[in-house]
Amino acid sequence: MPKNKSHSGTKKRIKVTGSGKLLRQKAGMRHLLERKSSEQTRRLAGTVEVAKSDAKRLRKLLGR
Repeated sequence: MPKNKSHSGTKKRIKVTGSGKLLRQKAGMRHLLERKSSEQTRRLAGTVEVAKSDAKRLRKLLGR
């Protein structure tokens, strides 16, 4: 049987920690930053854990 391929787009967006948690960037920090307030850009910065409801689906895409 052939091997399963992991989803290359998901690989680039999701980081798996040593303990197995899935981390992602928050949306909204790519463009149009000049009109967003500093408060908003600070809030959007950094990584957060993936929602529990999405984690199962993302693990499958990553082949884990």
